[in-house]
Amino acid sequence: MSRTGTVVEALKTLGPIPKTMRAGVYREKGIVRVEEVSVPEVRDHEVLIKVAACGICGTDIKKIFQRYVEPPQILGHELAGTVVAVGPGVTKWKPGDRVMSFHHTPCGKCFYCEKRLFSQCKQYQTIGLTGGFTPNGGGFGEYVKAMPWVAERGIVALPDNVTFEEATFIEPINTIVKAVQKARVAPGETVLVIGCGPIGLQLLMVSKLQTANLYTSDPIAERRAKSLTLGAIECFDPTNGKLVDAIRAKTEGRGADAVLVAVAHPALVTDALAAARPGGRVLLFAANDPVTKIEFPAAAVGIDEKEILGSYSAAVDIQETAAALVLQKKLPVMDIVTHRFPLDRIQDALELAARPTAQSLKILITHT
Repeated sequence: MSRTGTVVEALKTLGPIPKTMRAGVYREKGIVRVEEVSVPEVRDHEVLIKVAACGICGTDIKKIFQRYVEPPQILGHELAGTVVAVGPGVTKWKPGDRVMSFHHTPCGKCFYCEKRLFSQCKQYQTIGLTGGFTPNGGGFGEYVKAMPWVAERGIVALPDNVTFEEATFIEPINTIVKAVQKARVAPGETVLVIGCGPIGLQLLMVSKLQTANLYTSDPIAERRAKSLTLGAIECFDPTNGKLVDAIRAKTEGRGADAVLVAVAHPALVTDALAAARPGGRVLLFAANDPVTKIEFPAAAVGIDEKEILGSYSAAVDIQETAAALVLQKKLPVMDIVTHRFPLDRIQDALELAARPTAQSLKILITHT
């Protein structure tokens, strides 16, 4: 108690917090080095999490290998771990809690939040999870700090029967659920997912919950086979140039009701529009970089009335619903995990994610 009689709340910890930690630090284009850096300092209303596992996201790869952000930074935002310290004023969390944390949380009050365009909210765009340097997730470090707005609304508790590896899917599955909702996938519709990498396979999983008739496309035979095990009726090889004919043959010549594009390649937008029926929807999930330009036939939109939709990042108003799909094990997310790398081998992990093989899908960084 202070001299004025006011109780001064202290930092609560699970035990001694180290001064330094190991982290994969993005230092130059294509290069992440494991370095000893300071553990983020926890202040009022903030939470410190010891990271147990972190997934590698396609946006991490773009930022690092195409230098879409400036170094130095500690990336990684698909993370889960244990709360080890809470700052004064934190009431929702305590040391020892098993959690995952989002890295964005909107204000809930601005024009964009009222329109459910949470990713356009100024607070949302201010990343609130950091391992040091410019905040950008931090999951490639051993500890991350959740800032007040994330600590209050962006952390999810994990039941004991959910592993940290499973929990790394909560953030990406939220983005997938949002995308499937934006594409308005409905029961009985024919849906084509272009690309059977980790994102495409998660789009497939969530669309299957809508009891849609699902078809997929990928040039890699192993990925086509995996999509069949996850619920696709048929998977097409696009390299033969007959993808559009194949999907039309399954739909009495019309085309798919919705086409979900999970590959960041401009030419695929033209294919997706051709594969969609008149009045159908094309959802661009992977078109999220500031450089790529896309051309398409204007008549596809202006005459055939096809819609081109975009979906970016997570939505706070589906946070509990989307998390429940993972926490209640309603999606076979672990079926797409093919590789785990310790932090010391993060460069190898990133290289594999940037240049996937026939055997690689989702890659995790595990902290021991």
